[in-house]
Amino acid sequence: MTDKLTDAMKTVLAGATAICSALTIGAFATHASAETLSLEKDELKLGFIKLTDMAPLAIAYEKGFFEDEGLYVTLEPQANWKVLLDRVITGELDGAHMLAGQPLAATIGYGTKAHIVTPFSMDLNGNGITVSNAIWDMMKPNVPAGADGKPAHPIKADALKPVVDKFKAEGKPFNLGMVFPVSTHNYELRYWLASGGINPGYYSPADVSGQIMGDALLSVTPPPQMPATLEAGTILGYSVGEPWNQAAVFKGIGVPVVTDYEIWKNNPEKVFGLTEEFVEQNPNTTLALTKALIRAAQWLDENNNANRAEAVEILSRKEYVGADAKVIANSMTGTFEYEKGDKRDIPDFNVFFRHNATYPFYSDAIWYLTQMRRWGQIPEFKDDVWYAETAKSVYKPDVYLKAAKMLVEEGKAKDADFPWNSDGYKPATTDFIDGVSYDGKQPNAYIDSLKLGLKGQQKVEGSEIVGG
Repeated sequence: MTDKLTDAMKTVLAGATAICSALTIGAFATHASAETLSLEKDELKLGFIKLTDMAPLAIAYEKGFFEDEGLYVTLEPQANWKVLLDRVITGELDGAHMLAGQPLAATIGYGTKAHIVTPFSMDLNGNGITVSNAIWDMMKPNVPAGADGKPAHPIKADALKPVVDKFKAEGKPFNLGMVFPVSTHNYELRYWLASGGINPGYYSPADVSGQIMGDALLSVTPPPQMPATLEAGTILGYSVGEPWNQAAVFKGIGVPVVTDYEIWKNNPEKVFGLTEEFVEQNPNTTLALTKALIRAAQWLDENNNANRAEAVEILSRKEYVGADAKVIANSMTGTFEYEKGDKRDIPDFNVFFRHNATYPFYSDAIWYLTQMRRWGQIPEFKDDVWYAETAKSVYKPDVYLKAAKMLVEEGKAKDADFPWNSDGYKPATTDFIDGVSYDGKQPNAYIDSLKLGLKGQQKVEGSEIVGG
């Protein structure tokens, strides 16, 4: 990089072992003086959305893990998920913090068509569903109390169903916000609603609103705008990542009623996405990125979250999440506040490394594909082989394990921390709020076991479900 430095800078930095980071408006960068891989590209621009789960990127930058790999990285916040994805596809961004559903949807051609892959899962859990104070007051009589007199958790959507039914009977829409049509938040909100008998609506090739036949009407709201949109009454609740559920508590405008940890224990949340073309042209750079991100994830979880307070301070900076540190800390440090004053211990609300959080499991990808099929984003029946092949075309555990092996050999990671012998599938689990079993190797059997949603050869035509 020295050929790009001014003569004056060269003089100042002569003999230095590392080049200091330089701040620019809206972006910031770092450079390494040494490389452990022969990098095809060492100048990178990476995108993110202002959410706490972008933390691995911030930490890899701030702790010099990118620098250790010889990478000159610029991190740049993006306006919304669509802009972020489009800029990765065009090459304006080399990679980005992405919704788990984005690489899958792009690869199968839902929305934007592009082959996006991921060698790294960024975290587990981290989302919640919040309702307005008025809706909570209507729900609360339907929620059983625990021994301490406080609402018993997890709160199921059964408690919301009478409220939605009342709105429907009165001819009033029950509007809810989620962050993107292929977001984890959309699928988690839909799963929670459907588990309580509330139809969250279908998609069809002719109508991509996702509101066909819906009892609740879901629409897109960017994450930082959720609290203000709720306060304005445009929506009655939302599903979003932190710190935007806790922001509603701090502002006194809403109550988070359930976390995604309670909907699906240790569910995958964000991934690091790159185009397939980038990975093919820059295999060593991809490995270097993955190594740096693994180290960042380790740092975030090590010693029982001992570094989380420092992480909160970093994330609160305007160039990252830019929210009040107290709001971020409310969930990031192992607690979560529901009603004002009802703060509970949820040590795994944010997980970045433990439970094999960073390994890109095929079974995680397949779950998202089953939900796309369930609600009509995949309009036609697909056999089990299609799900497996699609997952393998997007998720790249081989790249992940190669990066992990290098870190172990360098003494920067422990051999026992990685699932070397995994076939890419987690065991079947019933860790869902409704207790339904999910086996990633049998996606169609799973889809058929769910009470609400498309099954078999069914599809949506007009405003009804047709086919067997």
